[in-house]
Amino acid sequence: MTKLMMLLLAVWWWATLAPPVKDFTLPSVSGKQVGLKDYPNAKGFILIFTCNHCPFAKLYPDRINALHDQFAPLGVPVLAISSTDTVAYEEDGFPQMQQRATEGNYRFPYLYDRYQTVAKDFNANKTPHAFVIWRTGDQYTIRYSGAIDDNGAHPDEVKNAYIKDAVEALLNGQKVKITQTASIGCKIYFRN
Repeated sequence: MTKLMMLLLAVWWWATLAPPVKDFTLPSVSGKQVGLKDYPNAKGFILIFTCNHCPFAKLYPDRINALHDQFAPLGVPVLAISSTDTVAYEEDGFPQMQQRATEGNYRFPYLYDRYQTVAKDFNANKTPHAFVIWRTGDQYTIRYSGAIDDNGAHPDEVKNAYIKDAVEALLNGQKVKITQTASIGCKIYFRN
């Protein structure tokens, strides 16, 4: 099968067969419970699985704030989710998340997936691992999965802003050109 055929098949699958996203409600560092249903007018969401301890994830908070600032007013807010095993990484505990969000001036909800169910539902495997989900009727489907962009270490050298490009395409009624990339970062350790 040619690369073009494989790409077309992947685009078709993501656009037509991607299973609907399960709604979830998780505690936010703000003290509130936050879920998709709390945004009844959302067109979609940028979901980013991240954490406190991962050096690669630490490169992205300013860019995540920028994504939220750009797209939340257009109906596409960011929800950041930490699903890391806190037995393995104590600094990813809820009090530490609250502290990191305050110190980093997070303008997006930072949610705690204590039981790791949301990460498992999304098959998230790295931090950061980003998703763009989009509303179709009363359901959301995944339209993009992977890296936030193509240059974690040097934001000024980004050539492919995958999340930004995907959301802009969807807001303009266009198909997402790149629907999946490899997420690069620290492995999410799951408790059995």
